[in-house]
Amino acid sequence: MQTNPTHTSLVAVGDSFTEGMSDLLPDGSYRGWADVLAARMAARTPGFRYANLAVRGKLIGQIVDEQVPVAAAMEADVITLVGGLNDTLRPKVDMVRVRDLLTEAVERLAPACKHLVLMRSPGRQGPVLERFRPRMEELFTVVDDLAQRHGALVVDLYGAASLADPRMWDVDRLHLTADGHRRVAEAVWQTLGYEPGDTEWRTPIPATVPPGWSARRVADARFARQYLLPWIGRRLTGRSSGDGLPPKRPDLLPYEGPAA
Repeated sequence: MQTNPTHTSLVAVGDSFTEGMSDLLPDGSYRGWADVLAARMAARTPGFRYANLAVRGKLIGQIVDEQVPVAAAMEADVITLVGGLNDTLRPKVDMVRVRDLLTEAVERLAPACKHLVLMRSPGRQGPVLERFRPRMEELFTVVDDLAQRHGALVVDLYGAASLADPRMWDVDRLHLTADGHRRVAEAVWQTLGYEPGDTEWRTPIPATVPPGWSARRVADARFARQYLLPWIGRRLTGRSSGDGLPPKRPDLLPYEGPAA
């Protein structure tokens, strides 16, 4: 990868992680790592274009059907693809099918861009995700293999201690905070060959006194009431948080947004 390259366009493909939840802006919309990355790239290249096709809740099959053909047709310099993690969090999942669909996505996107970026998604410490961790790691093995075979770049967020810290995650325990998204943007920025803006993005934030037992129980109850029970309800009824929602930025247009 060349140092300090010039890219003229970016297309982001994926689910809520790429849409930017829970990096909430004052107007109620989400920013997220892909927007931060686009702003930084646009600051270097006049006329830089950006599209974000991500929609929260999407499974890898939906990403392949709804986003991959659109992204491939845009022929951007850089395409980021993060998908399959929602599948691993389902009570039942066919990991062979997930592998095959992710393979299809990479095979269609890699020839359509100069640089395809894949990720080993971050994993939060805590008991909730422990039962799904073997599936996640199986998915990441597929990601590594596909990257090697198709010349894609891999951003290893799973191995970053800073992003495993529960304080980097929102109260829903599924999405990164604004600082978490900023660190992801920095990781992708550096992987693309740009000069680091933050060489310490992997470094964990300083330790603090953990909350007491009562505070943890209150937080657990809030989490269950506001997030866990609705999530279970959607799983039981076959609904998704992204049902009916359009892509975040469906067209590859000059970037217009806040500076990074």
